[in-house]
Amino acid sequence: MTQSQLHPTTEARLPVHEAVELAPEAGRLGLDSLPGRDLTPLELRDLVATIARDTDAWAHHVGFDDEHRVYASLHRDAHVDVWLLCWTPVNDTGWHDHDISSGAVAVVAGELVENNLTLATGGVDTQIGAGRAFCFGPEHIHRLNGARPGSVSVHAYSPPLRRMGQYDVTEAGVLRRLPVSYTDELRPPD
Repeated sequence: MTQSQLHPTTEARLPVHEAVELAPEAGRLGLDSLPGRDLTPLELRDLVATIARDTDAWAHHVGFDDEHRVYASLHRDAHVDVWLLCWTPVNDTGWHDHDISSGAVAVVAGELVENNLTLATGGVDTQIGAGRAFCFGPEHIHRLNGARPGSVSVHAYSPPLRRMGQYDVTEAGVLRRLPVSYTDELRPPD
């Protein structure tokens, strides 16, 4: 690894830095118009924007719990997986990846914090407020938590999640990846 890779001179552009307003993206792609193939990250962003604006389809799932984050599967087929997640400031996914799946997140209410780990500066926190969406590829590793009480978000993944990687640091300070099922609640490992 070169010195410039360890200490970049310019701030890295993260997918969350490309977040867009939901309104212009909503309606471009919905569950009734899926193309019957895996979606690109930008198509996933359009999909979460559309679903986020359709509150009648998911509002009955909204609930909040500090102990266990409230979440519900909204749609799953051979090509895409859509979830509603409800957050309190205590809820935290821990560091994770989405294995081979690309993803997108639309913040419907409140605010989320995405944390990205860098070798140069440690964690980089970015707030994503209500009315914004971002997307990412399968290489993306992040940590999410609710920045405000009552935060709600819509997430979509393609291909559908089967498993994810949860990251932990051993007592010796070594980073390790722990495989987890897509049905498990993501939270920092004990």
